[in-house]
Amino acid sequence: SSSAPQLLSFSPTIMYTRVVLAGLLAFSGAEAFAPQPISILSPSAPRPLSSVASRIRQVPSALSLKAEDPVPEPVNPSRRNFAKVIAASLLVAGAAEPSHALFGIFEPFQVYKEDEAKEGFPLQGSKDIMIKKAHGTSEKPVMSNLRWGCDVELADRICNFNRHFAEYAGYYSTTNWLKEVDRSKETTYYDSVTGKALFVAPRGRSFDQFLAESKVHGWPSFRDEEVVWENVRCLQDGETVSLTGTHLGHNLPDRKGNRYCINLVSIAGQAGSGKA
Repeated sequence: SSSAPQLLSFSPTIMYTRVVLAGLLAFSGAEAFAPQPISILSPSAPRPLSSVASRIRQVPSALSLKAEDPVPEPVNPSRRNFAKVIAASLLVAGAAEPSHALFGIFEPFQVYKEDEAKEGFPLQGSKDIMIKKAHGTSEKPVMSNLRWGCDVELADRICNFNRHFAEYAGYYSTTNWLKEVDRSKETTYYDSVTGKALFVAPRGRSFDQFLAESKVHGWPSFRDEEVVWENVRCLQDGETVSLTGTHLGHNLPDRKGNRYCINLVSIAGQAGSGKA
């Protein structure tokens, strides 16, 4: 219906858009000055600019770019070609590092870094966690008595029938969360479907720091030490889920490390089983 809560899309189209826009910005007018084809996405297999669009459609290739990947040497030492190489460097860095991209608001995908893998976080889960079950990706609907007045219908759609959408940024401010949460101690956040503990925050920082970061990003934002890893996993594309199949949000790392941007409606459950 027209009154249904708004959802924010995390579909792959966002990544296409970001790369296309960055490409247009970096290479506007470049073909007029290019005496030879230029490769920006695959240095080992040069391609002309006209083929960039077809390369962008290959999502796995685009997502596998790393900031340390080499950029082709300029075709000749002219200032124009030097500028083109700098532009290529910006595009490669932007596609590889979502938090430092030219269009930083588009951050739907996780790019796992070697140093994060060595630390052991995030714990990766199998895609089978999210297979179809009795009620979407879960065995049952969300609880009817969610905390902080969270919308039950919205919660059920996001938790159980969704892999790429989120509550709109700042949704938490329309609930009673900030009025009711105890700012003097840690709060445990429970799965809206099963009631299992998923996050405990703030941990290792103050509530004001936790809230400030959440406000900047638009969703409650947790760090590695605040995740209850017994019940939470990240899939290969950064989707953050419960082990029972509840969609929670996405891991969108920044300079400080892993950052789990989570839908409040997904973690508004009552401890235990709650009410069906």
